[in-house]
Amino acid sequence: MRHNEPVAIEFSERIRRIPVYPAAGGYALPEDVAPLASNESPDPPLPEVLEAARRALAGANRYPDPTSGRLRRALSDRYGVPGARIAIGNGSCDILLAAGEALLEPGAELVYAWPSFSVYPHLAAASGATAVTVGLDAAHRHDLDAMAAEITAATRLVIVCNPNNPTSTALPFADIAAFAERVPRHVALMVDEAYCEFSLLDDPDTTLDLLGRHSNLVLLRTFSKVHGLCGLRVGFALCGSEDFPRAVDQVRQPFFCNVAAQAAAVEALRHQDAVAARVERAIVARVEMESGLNALGIEPADSQANFCWFDLPQSADEGDVVRGLSERGVLVRAGAALGRDGALRVTYGTPAQNARFLDALGAVL
Repeated sequence: MRHNEPVAIEFSERIRRIPVYPAAGGYALPEDVAPLASNESPDPPLPEVLEAARRALAGANRYPDPTSGRLRRALSDRYGVPGARIAIGNGSCDILLAAGEALLEPGAELVYAWPSFSVYPHLAAASGATAVTVGLDAAHRHDLDAMAAEITAATRLVIVCNPNNPTSTALPFADIAAFAERVPRHVALMVDEAYCEFSLLDDPDTTLDLLGRHSNLVLLRTFSKVHGLCGLRVGFALCGSEDFPRAVDQVRQPFFCNVAAQAAAVEALRHQDAVAARVERAIVARVEMESGLNALGIEPADSQANFCWFDLPQSADEGDVVRGLSERGVLVRAGAALGRDGALRVTYGTPAQNARFLDALGAVL
């Protein structure tokens, strides 16, 4: 073979199995758009949080604390969970993918609802495990009875996204607690609570009570949403035992959470009043968005998050609607990329952005 002949690199089988994450577009567009596609906060980080990150960057010539010690202590103080039972990640996705590495292998099973968070399919595909997906109910919520029926001796991990992404719906604490009782102790139960602060069904801290009763429970949370730090990538998991944090750390590279992210997250935890104010604004936007959609003849799912989910009218083509909105400077997520054709997921933005979306949707429809 001649050295100058092109030869395709041979990749592992799992590369062919892993789906491409459906990232939102629009990053190269002008700033004069309404970016309602990625469930980001319209509120920038607090000045104190930015200053904490800036100070930390002065020491960027040194590696970050690989144990995230200050951040775990701050989280322990905030949530009452021992630091050894807290996992830190480069965003909550980092912890999710590490859970797949630590728990799954060929012959194992992973159970989750669908449509749900787009990263979940990566876990089984990367590990060679079998993904068992369970459809949502008619109200776009998790069907926990159907999920419980799919748990077998081969099940290693069950994920409940609550509130659910992309459908914005949530289940009350009583349902989650009853489901946790049904999950066998050998199965890790992960409740992905990235949007829990926005739910009005229960106090977000209510699920913490389950950690003392279920050593197999993992509550996955993030600073990306209500704290507005998705650009820094820092997530965490509150766990029922020390086993999960130890295992996910073992399969990851060291220094996975950078110095700016750790410092910003520690500072963000000091401003729970800002969290409450952001939640209040999101709830106002939720009510206004639902009213505006109703005026267009659209009934969204019962949102308990910072975004809404709804089916388009049967006469509307999803691709045409998304393009029409984009042409009018409004970016949303198409349901086809998120597991359900003919639907849209729309993040709540500023009041002006939300009004722009409703006007644009009315014009397109």
